[in-house]
Amino acid sequence: MIETQDIKESIDDFLARQAADVERVVREAAAAEITPRFRQLADGDVVQKSGPHDLVTVADRRAEEHLTRELTALLPGSVVVGEEAVHADPASYDAIAGGAPVWIVDPVDGTRQFVHGDPGFCTLVALALDGVVLASWTYAPALDTFAVAVRGRGATLNGTRLERAGAPAPGRPLTVATSHPDFTTEDQKRSLLGLYAEGLAPRPCGSAGLEYLAVARGELDAIAFTWELAWDHAAGLLLVEEAGGAHLTRDGVPFALTGGNALPFTAARDEATARRVAQALAEGA
Repeated sequence: MIETQDIKESIDDFLARQAADVERVVREAAAAEITPRFRQLADGDVVQKSGPHDLVTVADRRAEEHLTRELTALLPGSVVVGEEAVHADPASYDAIAGGAPVWIVDPVDGTRQFVHGDPGFCTLVALALDGVVLASWTYAPALDTFAVAVRGRGATLNGTRLERAGAPAPGRPLTVATSHPDFTTEDQKRSLLGLYAEGLAPRPCGSAGLEYLAVARGELDAIAFTWELAWDHAAGLLLVEEAGGAHLTRDGVPFALTGGNALPFTAARDEATARRVAQALAEGA
């Protein structure tokens, strides 16, 4: 029987030797399937899923197929949980809590922006084991931005080590990117109202992956999101952690990738900011 620790050591070795190969695969998927379709989509290339703010394009599907094929070839025995595959087969999401290494993939995070010709979209890939994210890759091809994080080893942005996000400047309101109302329950809406308080400045979020990157860079103080889907959060949560940030659910405990969280939750550039935002969410509820 293969022990989890043996698998973890194998993944650590894989990341030491082949993390650059993962970056190459992500770049190649974007170059082949996403970038050529940016601002070139035909009417039949875009389909609504659950509503007008939940779109899928031919670029999403084909990029995910490319990533699934190439990532599992890089790491034999691994599986993929991708947004589009889970939409077709919801049971495939359960692999996140399974014993195999899992690639968590959002081929085009910010599909709405992509469809509208806005460059604020990205490809998100994370490698996890037993619900713990071990590495992540965030690529915004239209912005020429690539961030990589490896647990315990820090993060880089365009090949340069990403400095710690640091604490917000004292005396100014904390800027918090928040979920779109379409993705919130009535209870969650009440909780988010807690952010409309002195010292806090909520605003709508764009691509989740790019909002996480903004937190990791110290350009945004926090996010407050109301959904748990791992492909939106896995890459960014590790990126924020490796930049010195923290994440907490509404009840004050770290967000669990495998679900069951008290929502909304926050990720912030430092521990104190995360606690302040989590408290505001709890008070709103």
